[in-house]
Amino acid sequence: MTAAQKPLQRLVVIGLGLIGGSFAKGIRELGLFREVVGFDLDARSQALAVELGVVDRCADTLEQACQGADVIQIAVPILALERVLEHLAEMDLGQAVLTDVGSAKGNVVRCAARAFGTMPPWFVPGHPIAGSEQSGVTAANSALFRRHKVILTPNAQTDPQALALVEHLWRALGADVESMEVKHHDEVLAATSHLPHLLAFGLVDSLARHHENQDIFRYAAGGFRDFTRIAGSDPIMWHDIFLANRDAVLNILDVFTADIERLRDALVAEDGHHLLGVFTRARVAREHFSKILARRAYVDVMNSNNVIFLAQCGGALTGHLRVPGDKSISHRSIMLGSLADGVTEVEGFLEGEDALATIQAFRDMGVVIEGPQQGRVTVHGVGLHGLKPPPGPLYLGNSGTSMRLLSGLLAAQPFDSVLTGDPSLSKRPMNRVAKPLREMGAVIETGPEGRPPLNIKGGQRLTAMHYEMPMASAQVKSCLLLAGLYAKGTTSVTEPAPTRDHTERMLRGFGYPVTVEGRTARLEAGHSLKATKIEVPADISSAAFFLVAASIAEGSDLVLEHVGVNPTRTGVIDILKLMGANIELLNPREVGGEPVADIRVRSAALKGIDIPEDLVPLAIDEFPVLFIAAACASGRTVLRGAEELRVKESDRIQVMADGLHTLGVKATPTPDGIVIEGGAIGGGEVFSHGDHRIAMSFSVAALRAIAPIRIHDCANVATSFPNFLELAQKAGMHVNKESAS
Repeated sequence: MTAAQKPLQRLVVIGLGLIGGSFAKGIRELGLFREVVGFDLDARSQALAVELGVVDRCADTLEQACQGADVIQIAVPILALERVLEHLAEMDLGQAVLTDVGSAKGNVVRCAARAFGTMPPWFVPGHPIAGSEQSGVTAANSALFRRHKVILTPNAQTDPQALALVEHLWRALGADVESMEVKHHDEVLAATSHLPHLLAFGLVDSLARHHENQDIFRYAAGGFRDFTRIAGSDPIMWHDIFLANRDAVLNILDVFTADIERLRDALVAEDGHHLLGVFTRARVAREHFSKILARRAYVDVMNSNNVIFLAQCGGALTGHLRVPGDKSISHRSIMLGSLADGVTEVEGFLEGEDALATIQAFRDMGVVIEGPQQGRVTVHGVGLHGLKPPPGPLYLGNSGTSMRLLSGLLAAQPFDSVLTGDPSLSKRPMNRVAKPLREMGAVIETGPEGRPPLNIKGGQRLTAMHYEMPMASAQVKSCLLLAGLYAKGTTSVTEPAPTRDHTERMLRGFGYPVTVEGRTARLEAGHSLKATKIEVPADISSAAFFLVAASIAEGSDLVLEHVGVNPTRTGVIDILKLMGANIELLNPREVGGEPVADIRVRSAALKGIDIPEDLVPLAIDEFPVLFIAAACASGRTVLRGAEELRVKESDRIQVMADGLHTLGVKATPTPDGIVIEGGAIGGGEVFSHGDHRIAMSFSVAALRAIAPIRIHDCANVATSFPNFLELAQKAGMHVNKESAS
């Protein structure tokens, strides 16, 4: 049944409108079938389909069209589908695979079951999320589905070979194919497509029926035209769709009606806070959904196409740069600002996707957050006990920090919550936070092997405890301290080695007492957080790429401005200095409780070293680019005690070793580290496996390479360093993005 097992002889497309015609034309151009046959009740459409090369031929009857078919694609209006299926059920279709393009899959499945007596296993319901302002066979476009979603809704009885064949055809057309349960598909479509059309039709009709409102149309601005554009859609088609998906549309319409009533009540009461909350959530949520919901349907997927960085060899870094704000501090400013009493102002916020995921999570829990706009964010805190139940799972993209820290906060809330993420985050271990939280009384379920999603049961009373951390991790420490804000008694955490202390510093900045004695941090429940102003310094983890780049590129002299130099984060500077780097801190100062300095770095001859294990936790995120420094150093560099690198966004030890090997560098991974022999760096193709830090690290390597380096899977650079390419080029690196399908 699959393309590999059986030659594909005949594709039949029933219904030669925009969707059916585009499907037929695309498949015909690819030559996946020896013959593409069309059928349409409109004789003119059939003639045009042949004339325009949409199909090879058209048949006079449905029976003639379907004879000897391998695949039958049904692309008729949704209420005409049942008649087609009844007709097909009377035929001997052999082993033909059926599929369709209807937007109400529950109706499709019910019709098929009535027509055939049961849902045929060789029927694969499908729905392409694509369209055009034009319609009919003359608008057929073989590229219509490229980079668009196609949702298939198989059930447990669906034949795997039939499903594989339909997937193969859509992917061949360039579509991003996903599977979804029928009920969920119809609920999502009701919310994202059907309800907006219903509202647009209803609004225009309501205004048009009142003569005194004619001026509304005469002087309508762009916003009105944009919102009501879809009211110009085919009324017959939408009549059919609403009746076919009636129950799901009614459910979402009830939810929307209740929200509209609340907006009306807010206007009556002059409740500006509620209005601001709705407007800010809506504005930024729209941008958020379009950017980072990497696995949701009906959204252009960031990772659906390979993003490649092409780094040309050579270059020197000069001038002054300010890298984006510190990601760790940005996350925590939103979390603590949301739980504080009063309004917190944040400057220098990192507008990367990880930090935006944290903002969206708190918006989903009822916190009004304005911005970010040019690094400015205003958080209207709700107090420690003011969070509200989110409307659904909290989607955190690729942000492990968001998931681990939020698990501590949510473990003590009175409501249930679910934390999910993209495929990369879904592979990362969460038992390191779930286990100690359970010891405090939390009820948390994880996915297989302790991975996301996290299901957190609300209404639990947490009990404070002392926790000896088996592995140094600022995220675990912060998670438990945040849980301790709600736990009865005193919560304390002792770490085996120092890690970043942003949470402790920021809690004190919000007026919450925290004591730190040696490697033990301690706090007691019962206090409150008071709103404050936060200035986020530049992120030393982002600065690290330029620290290494300027160190290895001959003739470099670069100043990085306003960088956070918290002593729990400066391991990268200490390690580079031990390797012989020429780095000095200028104008040291303190901003909002965090030490800050300008950093001058000039090129230097680096030497290999045994990296002291006490510095490992202080540079854990910076090791990918430090491996590049080691590759450019004379002699051998040895890293031990860094097993945590194997459970980051990727196995950073193995992935870096593989990439270095491709470039001709001898790199031997060990269970908890790596041994790198410095030497010449060649060019070639390396793979970052979606890990942003690895992508940027190999961009830096090109400064000393003898040939260009092409780096695959770089889309996630936006998660931590949105303007990396722009700053790299400004500083003197020769790295650009190219796209590949």
